[in-house]
Amino acid sequence: MSEVHDVMNLSDAESKGSSSKATFSRDVFRLEISGPDEDHLSVIDVPGIFKHTTPGLTTKEDIAFVRDMVLSYMKNPRSVMLTVIPANVDIATQEILEMARECDPDNNRALGVLTKPDLVDKGAEKRIRELIEGKHSGLKLGWSIVRNPGQQQLEEKATDRDVAEKSFFRDTVPWNSLEKDKVGIEALRIRLQEIQTGHIRNEFPKVKAEVSKKLKAEKNALRALGAERDTPEKQTNYLLDIITEFQEITAQVLATNYSNDLFDDNEQLRLATVLRNRNNVFKEDLTQFGHEYRFATADTESPPSVGLPDKTSSGTKPENDEKKIEAIKVRKTKDWLELEGILHDPELIPSPSDEGIIAWINKLYRTSRGFEIGTFNSSLLATIMKKQSTKWKRLALVYISDVITMIHIFITEVIEKVCPDDRVRSNILSALMDDLIKKYKNAVEQVEFLLNVEKSGTLMALNDELEKNSFKSRQKRANNTTVQYIHNILKSYYEVASKRFIDNVCMQATDYHLVTGPSTPLKLFVPSFVTGLSNEQLEFLAGEDSMLYRKRAQLKREIEELEKGRKILL
Repeated sequence: MSEVHDVMNLSDAESKGSSSKATFSRDVFRLEISGPDEDHLSVIDVPGIFKHTTPGLTTKEDIAFVRDMVLSYMKNPRSVMLTVIPANVDIATQEILEMARECDPDNNRALGVLTKPDLVDKGAEKRIRELIEGKHSGLKLGWSIVRNPGQQQLEEKATDRDVAEKSFFRDTVPWNSLEKDKVGIEALRIRLQEIQTGHIRNEFPKVKAEVSKKLKAEKNALRALGAERDTPEKQTNYLLDIITEFQEITAQVLATNYSNDLFDDNEQLRLATVLRNRNNVFKEDLTQFGHEYRFATADTESPPSVGLPDKTSSGTKPENDEKKIEAIKVRKTKDWLELEGILHDPELIPSPSDEGIIAWINKLYRTSRGFEIGTFNSSLLATIMKKQSTKWKRLALVYISDVITMIHIFITEVIEKVCPDDRVRSNILSALMDDLIKKYKNAVEQVEFLLNVEKSGTLMALNDELEKNSFKSRQKRANNTTVQYIHNILKSYYEVASKRFIDNVCMQATDYHLVTGPSTPLKLFVPSFVTGLSNEQLEFLAGEDSMLYRKRAQLKREIEELEKGRKILL
């Protein structure tokens, strides 16, 4: 015990008064005795409750500390409390009995044990006898009495503790008249076995239920960690399982099969629908705001008026007589820091100007005339079209920026769903990021290519609608000026070209490069992503960190112990 005191830094008889050592410790000295004939129980010897300090040995803090320590064990509903009290004191004043009543209101777990019967004053024996006989015990389990060796007997090595106790209760009056099953250490041992058996019988169903419940919780916790990943083979299989689940969700999304519950929690994961809606918005934005000047009406071929009537138009009804919108915010998503440098900046796109498209065309016509007779320079239409479609670039680039953001959100959030390990998920996204950026840039470059074709190439349309509109314009040419004719041709071509441009951007840049084409971002996280990894890369991506390894090992140990316990309980 001297060695124990030293290891636990506790004071003993030789170190009393030492300021560097405490009398009590939160550490527990545990002595385990194992063998085929040993019982399955633990005996916890806690310090006695005290209310007064001893200078140099105990403090006021020790009083509260010991009381809290004792209570923590007494509150355990499966513990049997042995309230040990000297027989030569007033039992009614003992705090331990009050604590037992607080912790065990039903009075099923406390057994009173009296000591030091040889020190009871003459005349006080009757009260002790009545207590042991159960006449006013206050404890349902009653009282037992034992007689331990005094200090002198402890120092006499030849003294047999059990023999001395038996002799005392056999020969000493009035203790020799007490019931034999309530006196002595052997009788106490038997009573404790009976009490423990009954206690276990009552608690047994609860213990079984709690063990099963805890076992299930531990197995769920272990399952939540995912498959064990301590070899390249296990790491490969772990990543392939994640990829398979990712691709299954992606396939459901592209088929607009939203039966999976995860689509109810996050509408951004409904990618096919989200992109379709954004395509429609792009079409509406470019149709309503893509032209620099508002076209004149079809009936009069004169410029429109919006808001207040335009004096030069004689009050002609505009194409859209609804309340004019000054400008629109064309980016519908927020910027992502990791996509910086790819996404087009948010901005406002103003409504088409109402300030006389005919006058504008006339000015361009007069400044580009040559020696033509009855016609106009063929390059003029291309110049006017380029100016009229200036806003296409901004509208198309903010559209593709939104699409890229939506797809990137989808990829990151689906990976988060299928990969619960934060470190692995971060590593996967980091490994994919360079290739994702390349594919996002390909989509942006495709938009820029289509813009270049429409704005720098030869004006061309084999669309019947353009031919029909052009024929109507030629029929009216006799009554219209050349400028008005140019306006009509521009309007007809603009309608055809804008529809073609919208379709091409949505089909080529979005659908082909980003969604369903052979090399889209959605097809980066596939089995081939894993097969090309070295063992070092596998370890980096999917290996377990030390904390996860320890947690897995701890859960395995706990599950093993619970399984053993459950077998014992069956």
